[in-house]
Amino acid sequence: MDDVKEILFRCGKRVFSEKGFKRTSVANITNLAGIAVGSFYKYYPSKDQLFLEIYLHENEQLKKSFVDVPLEEDPVCAILTILKQNDQGIRTNPILMEWYNKDLYKKFEKAFHAQGGMKNIEKQMNDSTRKLIQMWKSSGKLRTDLDDDLILALLHAIPYIDIHKEEIGMQYFPDLTYLLTEFVMRGLTDTHPGKESK
Repeated sequence: MDDVKEILFRCGKRVFSEKGFKRTSVANITNLAGIAVGSFYKYYPSKDQLFLEIYLHENEQLKKSFVDVPLEEDPVCAILTILKQNDQGIRTNPILMEWYNKDLYKKFEKAFHAQGGMKNIEKQMNDSTRKLIQMWKSSGKLRTDLDDDLILALLHAIPYIDIHKEEIGMQYFPDLTYLLTEFVMRGLTDTHPGKESK
Protein backbone atom coordinates (compact mmCIF):
# COMPACT_ATOMS: atom_id res chain seq x y z
CA MET A 1 0.00 0.00 0.00
CA ASP A 2 1.27 3.49 -0.92
CA ASP A 3 2.54 5.46 2.12
CA VAL A 4 -0.04 8.26 1.75
CA LYS A 5 -2.86 5.76 1.19
CA GLU A 6 -1.76 3.84 4.28
CA ILE A 7 -1.75 7.07 6.32
CA LEU A 8 -5.24 7.95 5.06
CA PHE A 9 -6.43 4.44 5.90
CA ARG A 10 -5.00 4.64 9.43
CA CYS A 11 -6.29 8.19 10.04
CA GLY A 12 -9.68 7.32 8.54
CA LYS A 13 -10.00 4.36 10.87
CA ARG A 14 -9.21 6.56 13.86
CA VAL A 15 -11.61 9.37 12.91
CA PHE A 16 -14.45 7.01 11.93
CA SER A 17 -13.98 5.18 15.24
CA GLU A 18 -14.12 8.40 17.25
CA LYS A 19 -16.77 10.40 15.36
CA GLY A 20 -18.77 7.77 13.49
CA PHE A 21 -19.32 7.68 9.75
CA LYS A 22 -21.93 10.42 9.49
CA ARG A 23 -20.03 13.03 11.53
CA THR A 24 -16.70 12.33 9.80
CA SER A 25 -15.69 14.53 6.89
CA VAL A 26 -12.87 14.12 4.41
CA ALA A 27 -11.36 17.26 5.96
CA ASN A 28 -11.31 15.58 9.40
CA ILE A 29 -9.31 12.71 7.95
CA THR A 30 -6.91 14.82 5.89
CA ASN A 31 -6.27 17.22 8.80
CA LEU A 32 -5.20 14.30 10.96
CA ALA A 33 -3.15 12.86 8.09
CA GLY A 34 -1.48 16.22 7.44
CA ILE A 35 -2.34 16.33 3.74
CA ALA A 36 -4.50 18.56 1.54
CA VAL A 37 -8.16 17.60 1.02
CA GLY A 38 -7.59 17.42 -2.75
CA SER A 39 -4.90 14.79 -2.25
CA PHE A 40 -7.45 12.49 -0.61
CA TYR A 41 -9.25 12.03 -3.94
CA LYS A 42 -6.11 10.72 -5.63
CA TYR A 43 -6.47 7.63 -3.45
CA TYR A 44 -10.21 7.36 -2.69
CA PRO A 45 -13.17 8.61 -4.75
CA SER A 46 -15.15 9.32 -1.55
CA LYS A 47 -15.17 8.85 2.21
CA ASP A 48 -17.69 6.05 1.56
CA GLN A 49 -15.05 4.08 -0.33
CA LEU A 50 -12.46 4.59 2.41
CA PHE A 51 -14.96 3.52 5.06
CA LEU A 52 -15.90 0.41 3.10
CA GLU A 53 -12.22 -0.56 2.75
CA ILE A 54 -11.67 -0.06 6.49
CA TYR A 55 -14.84 -2.00 7.31
CA LEU A 56 -13.75 -4.96 5.17
CA HIS A 57 -10.33 -4.98 6.84
CA GLU A 58 -11.86 -4.87 10.34
CA ASN A 59 -14.33 -7.61 9.43
CA GLU A 60 -11.54 -9.81 8.09
CA GLN A 61 -9.50 -9.27 11.28
CA LEU A 62 -12.51 -10.27 13.38
CA LYS A 63 -13.06 -13.46 11.37
CA LYS A 64 -9.37 -14.40 11.78
CA SER A 65 -9.84 -14.27 15.56
CA PHE A 66 -12.16 -17.31 15.36
CA VAL A 67 -9.25 -19.70 14.74
CA ASP A 68 -9.04 -20.52 18.46
CA VAL A 69 -12.53 -22.04 18.53
CA PRO A 70 -12.27 -25.86 18.96
CA LEU A 71 -14.22 -26.78 15.82
CA GLU A 72 -13.59 -30.52 16.16
CA GLU A 73 -15.68 -30.57 19.34
CA ASP A 74 -19.45 -30.31 19.63
CA PRO A 75 -20.84 -28.44 16.56
CA VAL A 76 -23.54 -26.71 18.65
CA CYS A 77 -20.96 -25.26 21.06
CA ALA A 78 -18.58 -24.35 18.23
CA ILE A 79 -21.16 -22.38 16.23
CA LEU A 80 -22.57 -20.65 19.33
CA THR A 81 -19.04 -19.71 20.42
CA ILE A 82 -18.30 -18.23 16.99
CA LEU A 83 -21.60 -16.36 17.01
CA LYS A 84 -20.94 -14.89 20.46
CA GLN A 85 -17.35 -13.95 19.57
CA ASN A 86 -18.62 -12.27 16.39
CA ASP A 87 -21.30 -10.37 18.31
CA GLN A 88 -18.80 -9.27 20.97
CA GLY A 89 -16.25 -8.27 18.31
CA ILE A 90 -18.80 -6.14 16.49
CA ARG A 91 -20.09 -4.46 19.65
CA THR A 92 -16.57 -3.48 20.74
CA ASN A 93 -15.55 -2.13 17.33
CA PRO A 94 -17.12 1.24 16.36
CA ILE A 95 -16.32 0.65 12.67
CA LEU A 96 -18.16 -2.69 12.59
CA MET A 97 -21.04 -1.27 14.67
CA GLU A 98 -21.73 1.21 11.87
CA TRP A 99 -23.00 -1.70 9.77
CA TYR A 100 -26.04 -1.80 12.07
CA ASN A 101 -26.97 1.75 11.14
CA LYS A 102 -29.99 1.01 8.94
CA ASP A 103 -29.40 3.89 6.51
CA LEU A 104 -25.70 3.09 6.16
CA TYR A 105 -26.34 -0.61 5.76
CA LYS A 106 -28.52 -0.05 2.69
CA LYS A 107 -26.05 2.39 1.18
CA PHE A 108 -22.98 0.20 1.71
CA GLU A 109 -24.72 -3.02 0.80
CA LYS A 110 -25.32 -1.62 -2.70
CA ALA A 111 -21.70 -0.45 -3.07
CA PHE A 112 -20.47 -3.72 -1.62
CA HIS A 113 -22.45 -5.79 -4.13
CA ALA A 114 -21.47 -3.50 -7.02
CA GLN A 115 -17.79 -4.12 -6.28
CA GLY A 116 -18.24 -7.86 -5.91
CA GLY A 117 -17.20 -7.68 -2.25
CA MET A 118 -20.13 -9.74 -1.02
CA LYS A 119 -19.35 -12.52 -3.50
CA ASN A 120 -15.76 -12.70 -2.25
CA ILE A 121 -16.79 -12.84 1.41
CA GLU A 122 -19.55 -15.37 0.67
CA LYS A 123 -17.08 -17.57 -1.21
CA GLN A 124 -14.59 -17.50 1.69
CA MET A 125 -17.32 -18.18 4.24
CA ASN A 126 -18.89 -20.90 2.09
CA ASP A 127 -15.55 -22.67 1.58
CA SER A 128 -14.69 -22.72 5.28
CA THR A 129 -18.24 -23.62 6.38
CA ARG A 130 -18.44 -26.39 3.78
CA LYS A 131 -15.22 -27.90 5.18
CA LEU A 132 -16.73 -27.78 8.67
CA ILE A 133 -19.92 -29.47 7.47
CA GLN A 134 -17.93 -32.25 5.79
CA MET A 135 -15.68 -32.71 8.85
CA TRP A 136 -18.66 -32.95 11.20
CA LYS A 137 -20.51 -35.32 8.86
CA SER A 138 -17.49 -37.63 8.52
CA SER A 139 -17.08 -37.77 12.30
CA GLY A 140 -20.77 -38.59 12.81
CA LYS A 141 -21.59 -35.27 14.50
CA LEU A 142 -23.87 -33.90 11.79
CA ARG A 143 -26.81 -35.30 9.85
CA THR A 144 -25.81 -37.04 6.64
CA ASP A 145 -29.35 -37.19 5.23
CA LEU A 146 -29.19 -33.49 4.33
CA ASP A 147 -27.31 -32.08 1.36
CA ASP A 148 -24.29 -29.89 2.23
CA ASP A 149 -25.72 -26.98 0.24
CA LEU A 150 -29.01 -27.16 2.14
CA ILE A 151 -27.16 -27.10 5.48
CA LEU A 152 -25.07 -24.17 4.22
CA ALA A 153 -28.21 -22.28 3.17
CA LEU A 154 -29.82 -22.97 6.55
CA LEU A 155 -26.77 -21.59 8.40
CA HIS A 156 -26.66 -18.53 6.12
CA ALA A 157 -30.35 -17.84 6.76
CA ILE A 158 -29.83 -17.24 10.49
CA PRO A 159 -28.04 -13.86 10.24
CA TYR A 160 -30.83 -12.45 8.09
CA ILE A 161 -33.05 -12.07 11.15
CA ASP A 162 -30.56 -9.45 12.34
CA ILE A 163 -31.65 -7.19 9.48
CA HIS A 164 -35.22 -7.34 10.81
CA LYS A 165 -34.50 -6.53 14.46
CA GLU A 166 -36.90 -3.60 14.55
CA GLU A 167 -39.83 -5.56 13.12
CA ILE A 168 -39.22 -8.54 15.42
CA GLY A 169 -38.46 -6.44 18.50
CA MET A 170 -35.08 -5.12 19.57
CA GLN A 171 -35.66 -6.39 23.12
CA TYR A 172 -35.27 -9.98 21.93
CA PHE A 173 -31.75 -9.54 20.55
CA PRO A 174 -29.15 -11.02 20.76
CA ASP A 175 -30.90 -13.82 22.72
CA LEU A 176 -33.19 -14.62 19.80
CA THR A 177 -30.21 -15.15 17.48
CA TYR A 178 -28.48 -17.43 19.99
CA LEU A 179 -31.62 -19.50 20.62
CA LEU A 180 -32.47 -19.84 16.93
CA THR A 181 -28.89 -20.90 16.19
CA GLU A 182 -28.96 -23.43 19.01
CA PHE A 183 -32.27 -24.90 17.80
CA VAL A 184 -31.01 -25.15 14.21
CA MET A 185 -27.72 -26.72 15.27
CA ARG A 186 -29.44 -29.22 17.57
CA GLY A 187 -31.65 -30.22 14.64
CA LEU A 188 -28.59 -30.63 12.42
CA THR A 189 -26.73 -32.68 15.01
CA ASP A 190 -29.65 -35.04 15.57
CA THR A 191 -28.10 -37.83 13.52
CA HIS A 192 -31.22 -40.01 13.91
CA PRO A 193 -34.11 -37.62 13.05
CA GLY A 194 -37.56 -39.04 13.52
CA LYS A 195 -36.32 -41.97 15.60
CA GLU A 196 -38.59 -42.48 18.59
CA SER A 197 -36.95 -42.38 22.00
CA LYS A 198 -37.55 -45.40 24.17
